[in-house]
Amino acid sequence: MKKLFALTLALLLCLSAAALAAPTEDRAGMPIQLPETVETIVSMAPSTTRVLTDLGLGDRLVAVDTYSAGYQPDLASLPQFDMMAPDVEQLAALEPDVIFITGMSLSGGDNPFQSLIDLGIPVVQIPSSDSIAGIQEDVRFIGACVGEAEAAEALVDAMQADIEAIAAIGATIEEKKTVAVEVSALPYLYYAGGNTYLDEMISLIGAENAYAELDPWASVTEEAAVAANPDVILTIISYLPDPVGEILGREGWGEVTAVANGDVYRLDDEWSNQPNHRIVEALREMAVAVYPEAYASLDAAA
Repeated sequence: MKKLFALTLALLLCLSAAALAAPTEDRAGMPIQLPETVETIVSMAPSTTRVLTDLGLGDRLVAVDTYSAGYQPDLASLPQFDMMAPDVEQLAALEPDVIFITGMSLSGGDNPFQSLIDLGIPVVQIPSSDSIAGIQEDVRFIGACVGEAEAAEALVDAMQADIEAIAAIGATIEEKKTVAVEVSALPYLYYAGGNTYLDEMISLIGAENAYAELDPWASVTEEAAVAANPDVILTIISYLPDPVGEILGREGWGEVTAVANGDVYRLDDEWSNQPNHRIVEALREMAVAVYPEAYASLDAAA
């Protein structure tokens, strides 16, 4: 019996160690080798930076991208780098234990961090996830990389609890509104189509995506946008001073239901644009904007 107990305990310890082991592949499937202890971190993606600071690891950050510093002014004193064209010599001089990047840094075709990889510095890619489940896995992955798996799981648990609470109300909505989420304004209109986490969020609150049948980030002509005639338009644009006013003032849009009724609202661009656990903040905003009466309790809590 003692031998069986010992074997069982050893197996449990092995399983536990495996569960806590640092990942050997990044979220893009590329091999990585992380140090046993991660003390110094560079984050070249604002969505990842937010996860790290919410894990309480702001003091381990030794550099960030310029967007991260813009969203989190308390990080402005750190060295800042262009995520598309970083100064690799300066980054190498920081001797980071890990550098987190996003797929956006590779959009030009070449990897601007390749020379750092050649030096043996772990460069960990986290492509932007297009689903809520993927985002949750990203958060868990980041936690595993930096030795904070349990804290990351707590973030995911809290996120999931909020999602379920909102979805429970959404399931009671009988008269579903159509919603358009605008990610780029005139003259180049883009909307969140199907197979995006924003599409999932629209469904969770009990509404329907006006562009669910289109590609994830769909380019739409102005004529097609008017013809879609959504009940509500949500904008996540940050580059205009008044994106709501811009939509309401568009010539020829007066018959669009959302414009005619003034149901055009702006979602916080950080919470809606960045695929991390904080999308639940945008989910709350979305729910209250589209169905203010059904989600009045959320509005009051805010």
